[in-house]
Amino acid sequence: MKIGIIGLGDMGSIYARKWSSKGYSVIGCDLPERFDLLRNAFQGTSVTILENAKSVARQADFLLYAVEAAKISEVVAATADSVKYGAIISGQTSVKTPEIEAFETFLPADVHIFTCHSLHGPAFGTEGQKLVIVPHRIDQAHYEKTLKLYQDLESEIIEVDSYQQHDQIMADTQAVTHMGFESMGTAWKNAGFYPWDHGAYSTGIDNVKILTTLRIFSYKAHVYAGLAILNPFARKQVRQYAKSESELFKMMICEQEDLFRKRIHAAKEFVFHGEREFITLDKEVMGDFKMATETDPDRPNSHLSLLAMVDAWFQMKVNPYENMICQTPPFRLRLGIAEYLYKNEDLLEQTIQTALYDKSIRADDLEFHSAVREWASIIEYGDMDGYLAHFNQVKDFFADRLQEGARQSSRLIEKLTK
Repeated sequence: MKIGIIGLGDMGSIYARKWSSKGYSVIGCDLPERFDLLRNAFQGTSVTILENAKSVARQADFLLYAVEAAKISEVVAATADSVKYGAIISGQTSVKTPEIEAFETFLPADVHIFTCHSLHGPAFGTEGQKLVIVPHRIDQAHYEKTLKLYQDLESEIIEVDSYQQHDQIMADTQAVTHMGFESMGTAWKNAGFYPWDHGAYSTGIDNVKILTTLRIFSYKAHVYAGLAILNPFARKQVRQYAKSESELFKMMICEQEDLFRKRIHAAKEFVFHGEREFITLDKEVMGDFKMATETDPDRPNSHLSLLAMVDAWFQMKVNPYENMICQTPPFRLRLGIAEYLYKNEDLLEQTIQTALYDKSIRADDLEFHSAVREWASIIEYGDMDGYLAHFNQVKDFFADRLQEGARQSSRLIEKLTK
């Protein structure tokens, strides 16, 4: 089976190299101006670089579109008349609704559609990582051929029933998770300080928050923009997260302790009860990974970002543990630190008292509140350009520490997983 890949960016190139190493014939292309660069990059491999997408589509038995979610419709439309009869079509976008719509709108009815989504970034190879596969329109014989192809990536395969199920899970595990960390980064940028230089951000939970935020901003903005804006299930969840954060923040500044406690404990009972298998993050490991060279003694924190996330799960009646089948490292870490907070009675009580009565943290909470509103509005309006600009402003603020943060977060993820 000849594999064709349209889009040899970070993820497309990882796939090309892996399948090539397994003995498959792989052809691919990217933007015309990258032709010479890619030809040099793949020299010595069995990957053949072609000059344009139509040439790839014409020859491929299995055709993978590894392009930005915002551009999938345009690229599919431009190549549809060259797709080989009876070809198997896949996509590597993180949002399947626009991808499937493009396939069904532009591609001939005789093609098979069996799409996928790797739940990891380009810093990792495919081995041992999670790979979601979605058989949309395919017969049994072609299903088995394609499944073998996916298995040769040596990933942990998760098959879901439909692209709608995929996008619904991704709204929780990726879109809202990323927005929470993006809001933290924006708040720190707007306040004008690096959190590792601030005494209120020196605990193990805060180390995880900081490193995960830096990890997210070390990647490309368009990936997160597509997840948030093009996923039809994301806006509802983002809207609820912003609503939960706003209502909790109002209770905090009005010092409405009874209402606040009732809300926090109702959410705790819904999310963290029963005999489920908890993540149980290691306190010592969380404390070992930090950006600060010197740290002050631990200071209390309101952890408003985590309180809002758990409340949002409760209000939407979403059980985040059910979405662990499609977990990403940031989602696992976010759920893990929320679990750590809510299952530690003393820490939760300290957090409630700090949120309601500690004025020293109030300015930081206000910055976070404003940042959540900013991100929620951008996503609600579907403002792709605004999302990219907003993201890149924060990325520039943290630019000198992003690579170190990404490196440490990878080590943290590895240690906590073990």
